[in-house]
Amino acid sequence: MVIPYKAIDWKNEKLVLLDQTLLPVQEAYNTYDTVLPLIDAIQRLVVRGAPALGVTGAYGVVIAMDQALREHWSSAQLEKAIDDIRDARPTAVNLAWAVEKIRTRISEGRDAVLAIAHQFAEEDRQSSTGMGNIGADWLINALGKKPLTLLTHCNTGSLATTGTGTALGVIREMHTRGLVKEVYADESRPLLQGARLTAWELMKSGIPHRIQPDGAAAMAIMTGRIDAALIGADRIAHNGDSANKIGSLGVALACHEAGIPFLVVAPESSVDRTISSGKDIHIEIRGDEELTFFKGIQVAPIGTKTFNPAFDVTPAKYISAVITELKAYEIGKGETL
Repeated sequence: MVIPYKAIDWKNEKLVLLDQTLLPVQEAYNTYDTVLPLIDAIQRLVVRGAPALGVTGAYGVVIAMDQALREHWSSAQLEKAIDDIRDARPTAVNLAWAVEKIRTRISEGRDAVLAIAHQFAEEDRQSSTGMGNIGADWLINALGKKPLTLLTHCNTGSLATTGTGTALGVIREMHTRGLVKEVYADESRPLLQGARLTAWELMKSGIPHRIQPDGAAAMAIMTGRIDAALIGADRIAHNGDSANKIGSLGVALACHEAGIPFLVVAPESSVDRTISSGKDIHIEIRGDEELTFFKGIQVAPIGTKTFNPAFDVTPAKYISAVITELKAYEIGKGETL
């Protein structure tokens, strides 16, 4: 499937990012050649999604090296800038993984590091294709070769990767095979990645869909409207516990109760085998303003306290399988990663 837009690109020695904070109203691209604006873009979710953050981090090291040369930074200043890129969003393992992997190659020179960043982007594109095929095959084996109604949470498509996507990549592959009846996309509060981004991608791909409030997901599942749910992951522990956009756990619990598949789709780079379980995953807590204001408009009393975790962790026991570009890990049958 040809994707008519790119979340991430490298042009004229600069990083180009599709500004996802403006979608679906405006399709605008920003360029970056210095570190601080790039970190701001990562933190404001101009670019988001674990695989996309990994590729962005790799290119970010190149940007830091270029800026260091222009501004005559010391080696300590360069290392600090790279650390700041790595730590811009703590839950998504891909960002730190890519930055740490590529920084070990700095001694080979800037052009070598850029070539590795390009390689990361290409590997991510290929990974999307692998996940799409493996996930589609899994669904057909589990549910039969028939059109399915699928539910997804947050955004896991080309906006979150450099390819067709993780969970949305599976949905796209199912659609290519003529096996998607309809997609229910959770709106994904409070930043509405599902309503703003996933619906935009589904519409551009011609896939039948509807959006629903996050609070309607359990009802849709429990009343038999949904055949399977697919989500992405920002970090997966060795035992299969998976961190994803807040609200994913509620979807998993409803699927478990209804007895339908709940799939986590993510690249191998999202698997953190250094941690044994989800208890070791650091959850990013975001600011009050995301809940008390919307697009600059006050929607809650000033001074109201909030609980605004960006992610939750779904225990492995509620996950049917974890789909990567290498295989389907049968977590529901006790397999670990």
